[in-house]
Amino acid sequence: MSDYIGSSSSDPDADPPHPRPQSIAGAASQAPVSPRSGLISSASAPVAGRVFEVWVDSTDGAAEDDRTPESSPVADVARETPAVELTAVECRVVGAMIEKSYLTPDIYPMTANAMVTACNQKTNRDPVVDYSAVLIDTTLMEMRERNLVRRVHSPGSRSMKHRQTLDEVLALNEQQLALMSVLLLRGPQTIGELRLRTERHDVGFEDLGAVDACLASLANRSTPLVHQLPRQPGHKENRWLHLLSDAVANEHALNVDQDTSFAQPTQPGAQGTAADKVGLTDRLEDLETQVATLQRQLASLAEKLGEPLE
Repeated sequence: MSDYIGSSSSDPDADPPHPRPQSIAGAASQAPVSPRSGLISSASAPVAGRVFEVWVDSTDGAAEDDRTPESSPVADVARETPAVELTAVECRVVGAMIEKSYLTPDIYPMTANAMVTACNQKTNRDPVVDYSAVLIDTTLMEMRERNLVRRVHSPGSRSMKHRQTLDEVLALNEQQLALMSVLLLRGPQTIGELRLRTERHDVGFEDLGAVDACLASLANRSTPLVHQLPRQPGHKENRWLHLLSDAVANEHALNVDQDTSFAQPTQPGAQGTAADKVGLTDRLEDLETQVATLQRQLASLAEKLGEPLE
């Protein structure tokens, strides 16, 4: 049997799996793991909506937590961060995959069609794009060749599904992965915006200081993953930019040049008002996403029952 969820080893299209997870005494005492990888082991135990996963290295039998927290051995390796260069389309693809793994894990790993919808959605995206199915298919194939995406096959599903491996390649923990996802999907943002927009990811940022510390951990690697931008005229806070794509960075630089000549002085209390608006907008967008997901689920259920959806 394959190591993917319910997959068959005879499937010629599925990508090579991870080592099979094995049961370890005390596994339930490990830190909770969100199923980012799309793999569920027989040793997994759902607790409070999450999954505990403990993996055994086949070489020495050492247990590792798949979450890669700051205290784990993989966090020490994070200083030797490999260089990863993504196109703008790849940024959108991997960012959307990460987002859905947190917010709608029931549809993750994702089909190519679901990826088109996720990339082109008009909420929680900057810029809004209109990528074709052919472009997404080509991008997924290229990312598989670079080991940034893996394919997963499940019995009963006719479509091949995909999952991202950026957290494995760059040794990212849950908080770091959530921040990278929001930066990949929405471009440069302030610490306040990042905290508000990662609240729904439920990764435990207690305050702005925690977000700042996490950003610093990404910026201080051998190959920095994020960068703090100079403060723009008329703005109170610095913004942070991810460094996984030169194309995105160049586009941002062009936008800054166009915007600075129209900058207005910051009014007293304007920062708090802006933060409130960001929070309300994000909550509205989150609700819209949930409604769209429910509509798809109802349509699928109606199709299986052979009943028209009224």
